[in-house]
Amino acid sequence: MFLAVQGQGELRTISGTVQDTSGKPLPYASVLIKELKLGVLTDDNGFYTIKNVPKGKYRLAISFIGYGTQVLPFEMEDSGISINFTLQESTENLNEVTINGKSNETKLETKGFAVSAINTEEASLRNIQTNELLNTTVGVKIRQNGGLGSDVTYSLNGLSGNSVRIFIDGIPISTYGNSFNLNSIPPSMIKNIEVYKGVVPGHLADDALGGAINIVLHNDAKTNFNASVSYGSFNTLQASVNGLYRFDKSGFTVKASLFHNYSDNDYKVSGRSVVVTGLGGIQTPITARRFNDAYRSTGGRAEIGFTDVEWADQFFLGITGSDDYKEVQHGAFMTITPYKDRFLESDALLGSINYQKKNLFTEGLDVNVNGLYGKRNRAVNDTVSWAYSWTGERAIDFRGDEYQYTWRSQQEGGPTLAKIKRNVASIRSGVSYAINDQHKISANHVYSGIDREDSDELQSVLENTFVGTRDLNKNIYSLTYELTAFDEKLNTSLFVKHYQQKTTSVDPAIESDENGNDVIVDEVVSSNKNYDGYGFAASYEILPNITLLTSAEKAIRLPNETEIFGNDGDNVVANSSIDPESSNNYNLGFRFGNFNIKKHAFTISTNVFTRNIKDRIGLPIETSLNVDDELIIYVNQGSGTSKGFDAQLNYSYNNNFGLNFNISKFDLKIENQGIEIDVPNTPFFTMNGGFRYSFKNLIQKKSRLNAFYNVYFTDEFSFLTAQGSNTVGNEFFEVPQQLSQDIGLSYAFPDNRFVVSFDVKNIFDEPVYDNLSVQKPGRAFYLKLNYAINKF
Repeated sequence: MFLAVQGQGELRTISGTVQDTSGKPLPYASVLIKELKLGVLTDDNGFYTIKNVPKGKYRLAISFIGYGTQVLPFEMEDSGISINFTLQESTENLNEVTINGKSNETKLETKGFAVSAINTEEASLRNIQTNELLNTTVGVKIRQNGGLGSDVTYSLNGLSGNSVRIFIDGIPISTYGNSFNLNSIPPSMIKNIEVYKGVVPGHLADDALGGAINIVLHNDAKTNFNASVSYGSFNTLQASVNGLYRFDKSGFTVKASLFHNYSDNDYKVSGRSVVVTGLGGIQTPITARRFNDAYRSTGGRAEIGFTDVEWADQFFLGITGSDDYKEVQHGAFMTITPYKDRFLESDALLGSINYQKKNLFTEGLDVNVNGLYGKRNRAVNDTVSWAYSWTGERAIDFRGDEYQYTWRSQQEGGPTLAKIKRNVASIRSGVSYAINDQHKISANHVYSGIDREDSDELQSVLENTFVGTRDLNKNIYSLTYELTAFDEKLNTSLFVKHYQQKTTSVDPAIESDENGNDVIVDEVVSSNKNYDGYGFAASYEILPNITLLTSAEKAIRLPNETEIFGNDGDNVVANSSIDPESSNNYNLGFRFGNFNIKKHAFTISTNVFTRNIKDRIGLPIETSLNVDDELIIYVNQGSGTSKGFDAQLNYSYNNNFGLNFNISKFDLKIENQGIEIDVPNTPFFTMNGGFRYSFKNLIQKKSRLNAFYNVYFTDEFSFLTAQGSNTVGNEFFEVPQQLSQDIGLSYAFPDNRFVVSFDVKNIFDEPVYDNLSVQKPGRAFYLKLNYAINKF
């Protein structure tokens, strides 16, 4: 139904919205000027814009899978016009409409990079954490050391840990600290997620060796409000509120978001280390509940500024604050004597500035600046000397007596009330200039700085006086040239990067002066290193919707603060002599789609990759059977190679049924003491799949019930290197093959403002393990309520 036509005053531009009869925007609807064969897809909010339309009379065709097609004649004069459409759902076959436009996700995935674009709109209505959403992405494996709030690392095509960089709007997430991370940020705050594997574009200038995950937060300039609350197993509560209000006349905009998460994490565990030691030292395996693993995080962000004004597309000044509390059940491994009353506390308070402007001063010149500055604190509390068993009671020795650790704390090393105070800063700036439709150049810079000071209240004043300081400053520059040719069939991106990192350690010491008196002096150890990298990405549309993708990069990854200076809270020991790691990364793949055949739509993407790694940073390659150590240290493992493939299928029918499936398989070998071995604690073969089905007009007209099913498969892997040719007993270190399945329902009421969802995780209560064989939660139930207003 045609709603409105009016002059907009913008030269030869047609724009408007497409929605269904309930007022819900229809994203990625086809909008085509038939005579010009010029078209686009609507954005996430159902909005479209077609620019530079010549004067004349035309017909505008609007279509969407599962809905009727509308064709409207219009006449383009000097001034722009606005045409809004409402489409009726239809069971008839749609007339096929071929368009040149692509969704934002499709544009990103056809630039040549091995990249996946994840839309979070659907996930934000369900009981899904951001990490769970990432875990369904091809080539991505989330390594989580337990339940909600536990330590998480990310694996992309075999490269993991700090080789994979996480960003929030291009700012390294490490700047925000432990209390503001992907455990705590709800999907409702996120617009979409970009996952780059192996080759990272210049605009994300950072030392991301194995890839990058960029979390793009909502930046819409339209007034909106969203609130959700979820409750479920293990006393898990998750709540979030976010909203934006814009004054139309002035462009003044206020936006804010809040979140709160809590879980007891008291799920059941079993296995080789979950035992009770009785008289005579006899160990009896049991199934126990975790009892010192609670997690709480609270945080928020508030910003004020202007949007869509003459001098800025976006300008915001903001403040981000967060606080979390995490009990620690054990060290790097699950041991027979778990911790009790060891916990961590973190907080952060950061100021931010965000400026974006397209076509600044002249057409094609775009500028963006994102900056953060503030404080992060972390405390480790460990003062209980009694030993405990998995029953939660005090452990007994072989005589039956309760006993205490001689070191008077849960973790070896002695009691501690350690504090780490950090002043942190990060600023990302970028300038790009489109010379014309074919040529574009851009320059980007990221600075990250950490000023760290350690102390411990249980140490004497004199000992704290002699605690050193640690500083780390990093600058990364990139220059990119982009070429589009042959009617946009060819897209290329060439980039160079320069890496610079300076670390400074200052430790007080006592020396004798020329008179023989003791004086305090500072021993300063400083390092300033520079490296260069380069790469390219290219895509070529061989046939319509069949695209060849290839990319390569010489990547550098500098050791981070934790790897160099250590971190007591994460059981990490310092290693000041660790070297950067480097890798030559290559990708080659195809993307088939999106193909639309009547009511069917599907996309297939594939990628073959290899990573030639030098001085890989990771945990030591174990050469003994001692895996009960509580402490870990990062070292240069040696040179190695990761090679493999991944593939993904997405299929939908009539906008009601959706199916996705992906597979990833690779080898990761490292040369250790002249012998090539498989890297331990790495799953080499994973598969994920899922489907959804929508039931329309169930119970109420214009309502929708969505049913979901997801399955996650991880092949067996070992967390210890094979001990020579004798494999007897190696099964003790095998993480078994795992198959976990989830189901869920979500019901959207007619006005689409209120959604109720119910999810069951790990429905068959299968044992699921991850890092170093630490067990993760079993079957769990969650109920979520979500309320949203997109218009006031």
